[in-house]
Amino acid sequence: MGLCCRGIRGAITVKENTAEAIWAATRELLEQIVAANGVRSEEIAAVLFSVTPDLDAAYPAVAARQMGWNRTPLMCLQEMAVPGSLPRCIRVLVQWNTERSPDEIHHVYLRRARQLRPDLVRQR
Repeated sequence: MGLCCRGIRGAITVKENTAEAIWAATRELLEQIVAANGVRSEEIAAVLFSVTPDLDAAYPAVAARQMGWNRTPLMCLQEMAVPGSLPRCIRVLVQWNTERSPDEIHHVYLRRARQLRPDLVRQR
């Protein structure tokens, strides 16, 4: 299989709406995605972050910049406000240039966000 762009999904919840909490959670999520998949920053095509409407203290993309992802296109969006949805949640879609098949991608869901996609949560 040749090189193509694959998506790595992930999500994490945040205890409070502060810049520090948003950045710390985002770094934790990205670090686990990198570790689980062996991603190198130069292989990342782009990263999309979404946050629930109750998180507005900071952009999650700042955490990626703090990790050195300075040449990676990053975008932050607000998640749809669906009644009953998981509060204080950061979601991410990492677009990764890789030779791996979709079955070889490890998606990462942490904290209360594990309930979003229990079918993708790795058993450790």
